[in-house]
Amino acid sequence: MISSTEWAVTIAVLGAVIIFDLILAIARRNKETTPKEALSWTLFYVVAAIAFGYFLPQWAPPEYRKEFIAGWLTEYSLSVDNLFVFIILLTAMKIKKEQQQLVLLLGILIAIVLRVILIFLGVALVSRFTWVFFFFGAFLIFTAYKLVNEKENVEEDEAKIVQFLRKRGFSNFAIALIALGVTDLIFALDSIPAILGLTTSSYVVITANIFALMGLRQLYFLLQGLMDRLIHLSRGLAFILAFIGVKMVLHAIHSLGVHVPEISLELSLAVIITTLTVTAITSLYSTRGGSGGEKI
Repeated sequence: MISSTEWAVTIAVLGAVIIFDLILAIARRNKETTPKEALSWTLFYVVAAIAFGYFLPQWAPPEYRKEFIAGWLTEYSLSVDNLFVFIILLTAMKIKKEQQQLVLLLGILIAIVLRVILIFLGVALVSRFTWVFFFFGAFLIFTAYKLVNEKENVEEDEAKIVQFLRKRGFSNFAIALIALGVTDLIFALDSIPAILGLTTSSYVVITANIFALMGLRQLYFLLQGLMDRLIHLSRGLAFILAFIGVKMVLHAIHSLGVHVPEISLELSLAVIITTLTVTAITSLYSTRGGSGGEKI
């Protein structure tokens, strides 16, 4: 178990990093983020997440290390898919690149608050009611099936939100901020059940989500040039969600006393890493000529 002191220290450190990022975004709100700067900060947050997972057993149970890495990879990969919607949204609304930093960071802060609320609700449910695993597992499998068309559905929903807010005099900046929050809430309905299929520790789920969200602002500017090249991303994420969905259903059946094979965390971690690697390599290889091709 994680003590209240360890919770407090973790929240204080992560909060300090987020506040620093906010100050940096405000200070640089009129400057465009360069690819070099975006790459440097993205690597910093990735290394920070890996280091946190590596040293986690120093103050937490040993199994939390694997749970955190698997959860962070899952949340991070789903956040990348989320970023593509952000890119489409901010481009369509003609938000200046200089202003995108602040919009993104404020949107991410809203996302963190919303996710923490949903995480505590989700952990409370799966800890108290085993049958919830059936629901979450089925939901993830259904989501995997629908993932290819997910962006279109999200864009349609946001088009309605944008029209509604514009009629009421909201500025493009305010509309973009609200739309980003709504978008992340929609994606959180998929990502939180996914990580709950890997761990039921509130500490692991929350820290994995925060680490996955913290570097998104810089990753956004880094991925703008790769948007049309990761053409197999949706398929890879769909496979991961379906795999975790099956894992949750098997766990729920096993908890009822029925002998069925359970998927280990080691296997889950291997499947997630392999799927993301294959997805990236095949996408970049398929678009090596410079054209994005058709996303499937």
